[in-house]
Amino acid sequence: MAQKNKSNVISLTRVYDAPLQSVWDAWTVPSEVEQWWGPRGFTLTTHSRDLRSGGHWHYTMHGPDGTDYENTTQYIEVVPQQRMVYDHGGHKDRPALFRVTALFTERSGRTQLDMSMAFATPEVAAEMRGFIKKAGGEATWDRLAEYLVKRHAGAEQFFISRTLDAAIDRVYEKWTNPDDLALWLPPTGSTMRFLRAEAHVGGTSFYAMTAANGSVMYGRMSYLTLEKPNLIVYTQQFCDDQERVIGAPFFAHWPRTMLTTVELVSEAPDRTRITLRWEPQDASSAAIAEFVKQRGSMTMGWTGSFDKLEAQT
Repeated sequence: MAQKNKSNVISLTRVYDAPLQSVWDAWTVPSEVEQWWGPRGFTLTTHSRDLRSGGHWHYTMHGPDGTDYENTTQYIEVVPQQRMVYDHGGHKDRPALFRVTALFTERSGRTQLDMSMAFATPEVAAEMRGFIKKAGGEATWDRLAEYLVKRHAGAEQFFISRTLDAAIDRVYEKWTNPDDLALWLPPTGSTMRFLRAEAHVGGTSFYAMTAANGSVMYGRMSYLTLEKPNLIVYTQQFCDDQERVIGAPFFAHWPRTMLTTVELVSEAPDRTRITLRWEPQDASSAAIAEFVKQRGSMTMGWTGSFDKLEAQT
């Protein structure tokens, strides 16, 4: 969502691996909306919904700390499978915070969602960008991706997206050059060094991560696909210092192999959207359950890494 200009509009684009009708249903069928709406850890109760131009949606968002947030969305325009315009954030005598325009477009069996949120002033928009980031609000659209994958493929995956004010070639380089990758990928407070770097298809890189307390974890990345500047696919595994694959040091159950898929899309000459997908490979039911349980932690971890990447681009 990062923007350099002083606009009163926040925009985002997402592409989902699901047909247009499925994405529209996920937005409009109350039982489906409740599966993904809101930041991670939030749940939703719909009290009434009249999905039409001039209608409304009254619902309560339940925060992970037990706080309830009452909302009444006022629909301005609803064109099935095409367009939805509504005022968000109001309730009773509380005025709406902003107006949302959501456009739904089919893209060769996938669905593109283009959203804009218009605020009263650029200053309010800037304040809201900070609030959305702090509250993890962008994860709402990642949760939608996870819900759609589970509904259609029965798979548990993790998604996170970020838009950077940087050219796509620069972002690709930051992800595939080992020297650059080591500077931003580790969790905040940790450092990373490559003991062997083979960033090419068929290559395997071996690395060490040192935490702030001095403990060291080892891992390896095996590259499956490198299609400059749009696609990076690799597997990740924890290892011992002899590069033998081991279980994760911090969980009793965790997938031994994770498939990482990174899609890069140029939204403008100096603006790139990152969509990262994590998927367990050949994992036990206990490992998958732990993976699902830790999505909130994964969001925090990747957000910290993306913050560092953004600072370097």
